[in-house]
Amino acid sequence: MNWGILVPIAAIVIGPLTWVLHTWIRAKHGYPLQDKKGNLIGREEPRLRQENDALRETVQRLEARLQVLERIATDPAERTAREIESLRETPHAVGDR
Repeated sequence: MNWGILVPIAAIVIGPLTWVLHTWIRAKHGYPLQDKKGNLIGREEPRLRQENDALRETVQRLEARLQVLERIATDPAERTAREIESLRETPHAVGDR
């Protein structure tokens, strides 16, 4: 067999094959892809965006609750008791409960 012709063919084929393999691995693992000019391309991940939005809302609600707990912990006991009593005395609408 003539091995002399296989060396240039292998040299020409290995470059594009490694590029295809590299791009496939990056796409498989979710890394952003780039075109020839360096601009980011790729598919949109609406599921990931929705999950991030839900997590942001959860963090905001938890921060608000934490602020209330911090206020309760740092306020004097008599003031907290007054506020609780004022809430009990406030009439609520039927749909609030």
